[in-house]
Amino acid sequence: MGRLGTTEIIIILVIILLLFGGKKIPELMRGLGRGMKEFKDASKGDVPDSPEKTENK
Repeated sequence: MGRLGTTEIIIILVIILLLFGGKKIPELMRGLGRGMKEFKDASKGDVPDSPEKTENK
């Protein structure tokens, strides 16, 4: 399998647009961004709402 070209990426984006609709895509991307931020923070150990940090205060 090779890399994805511009044609394949455009086809995938059109399919996603047809499946979810224009109004739902920004909401999905916002949730994806929050999830990635939480994952990055958790991997660094900077979780503000973790039970360990609240017990020590």
